[in-house]
Amino acid sequence: MHQVPLRAGSEEAYIQAVNQIPVLSAEEEHELAVEYRDHENIDAARQLVLAHLRFVVHIARGYNGYGLPLADLIQEGNIGLMKAVKRFDPEVKVRLVSFAVHWIRAEIHEYILRNWRIVKVATTKAQRKLFFNLRSSKKRLGWMTREEVDTVASDLGVKPETVLEMESRLSGQDMAFDPQPDSDGDEDTVIRAPAAYLTDHRMDPAAQIEADDWDDHQVDSLNAAVERLDDRSRDIVQRRWLAEQKTTLQELADKYGVSAERVRQLEKNAMNKLKAAMAA
Repeated sequence: MHQVPLRAGSEEAYIQAVNQIPVLSAEEEHELAVEYRDHENIDAARQLVLAHLRFVVHIARGYNGYGLPLADLIQEGNIGLMKAVKRFDPEVKVRLVSFAVHWIRAEIHEYILRNWRIVKVATTKAQRKLFFNLRSSKKRLGWMTREEVDTVASDLGVKPETVLEMESRLSGQDMAFDPQPDSDGDEDTVIRAPAAYLTDHRMDPAAQIEADDWDDHQVDSLNAAVERLDDRSRDIVQRRWLAEQKTTLQELADKYGVSAERVRQLEKNAMNKLKAAMAA
């Protein structure tokens, strides 16, 4: 059996073409499958494959998130479909489309694992199951919470640590630190390279002066905010936060003749005033 040709850049034309191929009825499918099984009629097998190409496209589109060309995913799925047609038993009372799902997905999975550099470690059965189920298991974008990690690990029968490791690999991207322009002289790749924006500013004199000025400004703002507090609140803050020898709540309570809880409330109110002043 030969594949329906699918050239790069012609995905839309290909998809339109396969969607125009009529869908087989159960009776037509059974007759063609029997004809291929009993008489090795290649034309019957070809008709079975053609009638199910739209289904391969539908499955392949579900793997677009792995950054591989849709045309390649479809081609690999078509190989799986042809393997399914070759092994299909028309007497099992199951439609070919249901039988072929496993073979189509298996070929696409193998292709992704061969070509996605990040996940070459996904060699065990558990790792492969996790790799292809983690994206659909995540309920939202961004890093997973611990509860979500535990849930996915339980559902897929793997360790939470394996889920975290695979999530990290799925989120990573390989990039050269200092790539050279391509053959067309395109400088855009260099501009986006890490070497262009991961500059070490720690020894930049201008940045250091700016940081020192900001620190001085923060100190001045804090001193001014402390001075605006009433005498008792200012004393509590200074003894609780600014003195080398910290004073306990009970010691301050004894000094001012109030409860320790009241001192805590005064301290909290004073700190809120300081935070508001610093943020202004």
